[in-house]
Amino acid sequence: MSKTLPLEEQVCFALYSASNAVMRLYRPLLQPFDLTYPQYVVLLALWQQDDISLGELSSKTLFDSGTLTPLVKKLEQKGWLKRLPSAQDERVKKVQLTPHGKQLEQQVSGVMTALRCQISLTDERMIQLRTLARQVQQDIQLLEKCSLG
Repeated sequence: MSKTLPLEEQVCFALYSASNAVMRLYRPLLQPFDLTYPQYVVLLALWQQDDISLGELSSKTLFDSGTLTPLVKKLEQKGWLKRLPSAQDERVKKVQLTPHGKQLEQQVSGVMTALRCQISLTDERMIQLRTLARQVQQDIQLLEKCSLG
């Protein structure tokens, strides 16, 4: 009879608990800006490429529309972005940073540095960790596409 691996040896639990720990580190860093981590992710994507469709934003953030729509609405209420109909197709909504949303990037620029100071991994190990996490995510996306196809 086979047994499951103990909890502390499960890769999924290691990823889950590390992710939760990092989110807890972000909370006090983002709180002064009245941002949650998912809202911060949306803004990071828009600071990288502004004036994109909700579909493109979903692809960049990996948030499905049920998650993304309330985040975008909340950020719009805060005055950091606006949703506009696309000039090519009015059914498509584009997301665009407001001047206030663009200024916010400068204000939160120290968040990553502050977070980085709280994690003891070397820069090289952080890059390795990011690469491995992306590979796991990409493998899972590929499997999901194969199972749907």
